[in-house]
Amino acid sequence: MLKVLIEVEAGSCDKKLYDELTLEYKETRRVSQPYPYPYGFIIGTRGADGDSVDCYLITNDSPKSGAIVECDPIGLLKQDEDGELDHKVLASLPGQSVEVSQKLHKELQDFIYAVFSDFPEVHVHVGDILPREVALKYIQESREQ
Repeated sequence: MLKVLIEVEAGSCDKKLYDELTLEYKETRRVSQPYPYPYGFIIGTRGADGDSVDCYLITNDSPKSGAIVECDPIGLLKQDEDGELDHKVLASLPGQSVEVSQKLHKELQDFIYAVFSDFPEVHVHVGDILPREVALKYIQESREQ
């Protein structure tokens, strides 16, 4: 079970940034596109980029920004920014069944490319969605750093 701090509510363009160690609110940044799903970071992790591991919570529920939710990993969306790994864990709420489909992949990919179109100086590449086992390994490795 993962603990994810929600930074962005589904349907919002306001990304509320939190200190990854103290979990205190810092500031809000606005993006051009509404997030399709709640988005945040996995508490207690450190990715290759030095930040906590990012996570999309694939749900129709509406956790609020600042909430800490327990969830289960269901996949890993490969992503890099300027050649630096910035993979995103995909997760679901306990008891909710989520299909990791081409439709989900396209929705996330379209969202990410639309947001980064506002930052032409950053080269982003969105890859495949990898299975749950790969996500679990990625999370484990991010806790060992």
